[in-house]
Order: sequence, then structure tokens, then C-alpha cells
Amino acid sequence: MAIVASDAPLFAEVDMGADSSAPTVRATVVQASTIFYDTPATLDKAERLLAEAAGYGSQLVVFPEAFIGGYPRGSNFGVTIGNRTAKGKEEFRKYHASAIDVPGPEVERLAAMAGKYKGHFLGKHRKIMPTALERIIWGFGDGSTIPVFETPIGKIGAAICWENRMPLLRTAMYAKGIEIYCAPTADSREVWQASMTHIALEGGCFVLSANQFCRRKDYPPPPEYEFSGTEQDLTPDSIVCAGGSVIISPSGSVLAGPNYDGEALISADLDLGEIARAKFDFDVVGHYSRPEVLSLVVRDHPATPVTFTSASAKTEGSHK
Repeated sequence: MAIVASDAPLFAEVDMGADSSAPTVRATVVQASTIFYDTPATLDKAERLLAEAAGYGSQLVVFPEAFIGGYPRGSNFGVTIGNRTAKGKEEFRKYHASAIDVPGPEVERLAAMAGKYKGHFLGKHRKIMPTALERIIWGFGDGSTIPVFETPIGKIGAAICWENRMPLLRTAMYAKGIEIYCAPTADSREVWQASMTHIALEGGCFVLSANQFCRRKDYPPPPEYEFSGTEQDLTPDSIVCAGGSVIISPSGSVLAGPNYDGEALISADLDLGEIARAKFDFDVVGHYSRPEVLSLVVRDHPATPVTFTSASAKTEGSHK
């Protein structure tokens, strides 16, 4: 889930020397690891990183996928087809305990962090399609949580990891006018960079991709936590997620990163005038669209598994 706690200016205002018709935004992507199974300590770390980014004049800060709660890399939660082990169920219980509610006290704390730098909580995006084994532990978002927020520093939205490879989801975000496209991920492969460059070019938007950099020692030791199939090959210093966080312009130019060296704050100044210049060439939902041939319908209402008619009746009655 991506939680958007932003308003502009988010952090200390910085005069970048750009003209008012094409403002410049300083943005940072965070490349750092979760403190696994310790959400309060992870929030403390987030606050330190946020303060450091603010000190650089950043107005927008993007954290990696599942930074709060942790990305359970390497775990299979004891699942095989037709069976779930007792150890795996206990592992899931501990992982569930590290999760947060939105809204909830942890989100309130994140909002307070943003508030120190002139921001506040705007909303959330929930991943609409978890990847592979993620589906045994994560639920699915729906069309009500793919927002693009209009802020004084631009229109901001997010898609998480491999849902960025879903062309219809991207098209929905382009249609909402996204300008700063946040792409938190857990994919550190070099091929990920090609996807990020393509999205920047396709959408005529800035792409900010944040990933964790993790070593084996950033996770609990075995037997409490095990990397299935590879544990015997790992040392405490083995890299299990190499990062690759990057910032890309609407023209496809790499502005910062990709970084594979360790934990880092990766920053760039975004010239928002570059969006119009890019869309002069190609506007996927504008002059380069053919709605009479190809169109998209987005069901953007909440999808709930249970509806109570009495609750609906009370709601209708309250409007009379």
C-alpha cells in the first residue's frame, strides 16, 4: 500500500531559480531497509530519513514498497498447494502484527511527520494486483484507491511494483493527468529500469521509483526467519535486495540513480515544464489517443464483498 501524506510545499521551500510558469520541484526517493517485525522502530527510521531529506530542500519524498510493515522477501509462509504449516501460520501472525491500519495511529504519526514540513495525509493507494506468492498474504485494492492528487507541486499518484506493468492501470492514471508518477517497488533487477523509462516516456511524466536496499542481517536470523531455498548460501552481509532506486524525466533521461551501492537518499530537481514539452511529442490520452477505436472504462467505486440493505436504507433516509 502506498500512503500519500503530501501537500505542497511538503518540506522546506527552496528557490530553484525557475520561472513561475514552469516551477521546479525537488524530489527524493528513499533507498533503505525496514526494521523487520518492529514497526515503531521503522517509523523512527522513516522520521530520521524524512528530516534528512527535508534538510536537502526536498518537497516530495517517496519510500519503498512495504517500508512500513516490511517486505517478506524470501519467505513462503510454509505454503504448498494443499497445506500450510504451523510454523508458517505463526510467521504470518507476526507479519500481520507488524501491519498498520489506514487510517490508524501509525498513519497519524506519518501525517504528523509530514506536518512538520507543511504537509498532511491526503489518501492511499492499495496495490490492485499482488505479485505471485504475495497473494497469500496481501489483499487486493480496487478502483477507488487509484487516486491522482492535485497539489501545488503537481499531480501526484502511485503504482506499486509489478502493477506498473499493467497498461490499463497506467492509462487510468494518465487520464487523471498524473505528472509525478511514484513507483515504489521490490524489484531490483536491471530490467526494472526499462519499465520505469518506458512509463516516463509513455505518460509524459516524471517517474520516481524507490526500492529497499537490504542485507540478510536486516531480517531476523534463522530459524525465526528463513529465506526459502537460499538460506544456506547467505551470510549476514549478503545483499538480498540491491536497490536500484531511480528518478527519470518525461523525456526518458535519468535524473538520479539508479543506485545499487547501499542505503541512500536519491534526489533530483524536476522541471515541470518538461511535461508539456514531452506531451507535445506524445500524449497518450490526448492527441495520440483514438477513443473512437480504443477506450477504457474504470470502475472506480469501492468493491465490498458484503452489503447490508438496512445500512443502505438508513443512508437513503438521511438524504430525504
